[in-house]
Amino acid sequence: MEAIDSITDVFGDDGPIAGHLSGFAPRVEQQHLAEAIFSTFEAGSGSVLVGEAGTGTGKTFAYLVPAILCGQRIIISTGTRHLQDQLFYSDLPLVKRALSSAVSTSLLKGRANYLCRHRLQRAMHHPALLDERHQQHLRIIADWSRTTGSGDIAEVMAVPEDSMVWGFVVSNEEFCSSHEFEDLADCFIHKARKKAQESDIVVVNHHLLCADLALKEQGFGDLLPSANGFVIDEAHQLPDVAAQFFGRKLSSRQLLDLARDTVGEQLQEAPDMRSLRDLAQDLETGVRHFRLAFPIEPGRNAWIAIKDTVAMERELERLTILLGSLQETLADVAERGKGLESCHRRAVLHAESLKRFVDNPADGEFVHWYETYRSGFSLNMTPMNVAAPFHRAMQAMTASWVFTSATLAVGGDFSHFRSQLGLEDTRELQVDSPFDYRHNALLYLPQDLPEPQSAGYTAAVMNKVLPVLEASQGRAFLLFTSYRAMHEAASLLENRIHYPVLVQGQMPKRELIEAFQSVGNAVLLGTSSFWEGVDVRGEALSLVVIDKLPFGSPGDPVMSARIDHMKQAGGNPFFEFQVPQAAIALKQGVGRLIRDVTDRGVLVLCDPRIRSRSYGEVFITSLPPMPITRDLDEVQQFYRMERESYRDEPVES
Repeated sequence: MEAIDSITDVFGDDGPIAGHLSGFAPRVEQQHLAEAIFSTFEAGSGSVLVGEAGTGTGKTFAYLVPAILCGQRIIISTGTRHLQDQLFYSDLPLVKRALSSAVSTSLLKGRANYLCRHRLQRAMHHPALLDERHQQHLRIIADWSRTTGSGDIAEVMAVPEDSMVWGFVVSNEEFCSSHEFEDLADCFIHKARKKAQESDIVVVNHHLLCADLALKEQGFGDLLPSANGFVIDEAHQLPDVAAQFFGRKLSSRQLLDLARDTVGEQLQEAPDMRSLRDLAQDLETGVRHFRLAFPIEPGRNAWIAIKDTVAMERELERLTILLGSLQETLADVAERGKGLESCHRRAVLHAESLKRFVDNPADGEFVHWYETYRSGFSLNMTPMNVAAPFHRAMQAMTASWVFTSATLAVGGDFSHFRSQLGLEDTRELQVDSPFDYRHNALLYLPQDLPEPQSAGYTAAVMNKVLPVLEASQGRAFLLFTSYRAMHEAASLLENRIHYPVLVQGQMPKRELIEAFQSVGNAVLLGTSSFWEGVDVRGEALSLVVIDKLPFGSPGDPVMSARIDHMKQAGGNPFFEFQVPQAAIALKQGVGRLIRDVTDRGVLVLCDPRIRSRSYGEVFITSLPPMPITRDLDEVQQFYRMERESYRDEPVES
């Protein structure tokens, strides 16, 4: 490759990216972002960039190019393991080829994503996995284990992600930390971490990044190699992920896994200790009784709302005693084998977590809350605010930081995002989407809708949406803020439209999206998981309907506690926290509409508060600039013009 005078040259008409990516078109917005990121790396330790890049900017390449050219070790973190794989296996190799770069790269995931061959051998004979279905899954994994180079379980497509066997065969901190040094040569997670230590660019995800920062904060070492710079993609997700790792959690699954592993290890390492197996089985029973002390219907609430009930006090005392008894007996036999030693350490940690959760339910630093599922539960301690621990973790690392996403600013202001993470002395950059929203999109605000809390609100929304669906000829995402509203809307649409209706939950998300695209005129109804991370380009999607402004549920125990905390500190939580959170969530939903240069479509915001409340303007100014109408005729005219434009397009010979 010829010498490059500037980062801008890389993204020019005659640059290397254009030469390796068919259909590439230079974008000034992408060039500005790339230049800002490169200068942040050059500025070195302590420099921080917060950069919002509108849909279609090409932010992935805008940070990969500087990361490769800066000559430093860079850690790139993204939101999900799926995006992590896309980045490492597709985007990064393409940019490396374009730049003729020899930088070394590695992919690093959390421990539970890697097979442990030692645990696999034990799982083959575990009493909980002896039925044919589990044995079939184990045989598939065993066959794969003989050929895999990485041990990344994402390679195994034939075993479902939710198969019970995965919990018995993946790397486990308690078990694997007791391996002798010579065992590490056969350890996939050890190999992955060793390769990461030797790489110029390491691709991780937010969960692993935050787990590493939390360990450093607690003084317990680290999971990631040192780095000169960090790129945090999909940075809007980071505050919520960080809250999980700077807090603590004890779940029924952890306790049941401990009980079941104890039974398995007792059979292998202490077959004469039948009393140990009995204690483990007693704990399993105690865990199930503890779930019965909560309300029957799954949900979440503050711990203080239930902790003093007679049933909870009784079952909590029982669970504490049972866990303590198992811990004491495991202490007596821990020296008889690595497995029992591991179970003892886990029992100690779980007992400490339970005591800490119960002893200080209103300490002001953490929100103590519970969540229940059909047959399980979790006890959670979430930081009231992650700004202080996250800021300390950043300060302890001599590195530059880049935070980027399509949704960080609220009305052009980054202060909400910065305050969540305690970011100071930042450079800020907002580059708009290169897509032509003014000509290719239309915002429709239906008139005469009742207040969103009204009993007949969803029915009224559907009545307004039906003529728009006819005008768009289906091809629509209907996004809801609750499952109840989504299912009610699905019932209301039944027999009223002649387009295929797809509803979240009918099939896995990926299959649902594929079905939507292949049908071509479907109407898909979804909740929060469809508001972001869904990329449907072309004519299959030309209408996005949002039923309500996505304010967080006031019944959520973490949000409720944070609101009360802000009030006590003299703040205005509605305008300082709830509105910005909702505006960012809305931007994510709106981002589903226009995904390519030629895409056209209508956005329908049904919530009348967008016009009737003073804060409505914050939401409007946070969206891409597009014409606004309250007239259905204009919407119908938009689609007539769309169909004419498609008819007028030349047909390829």
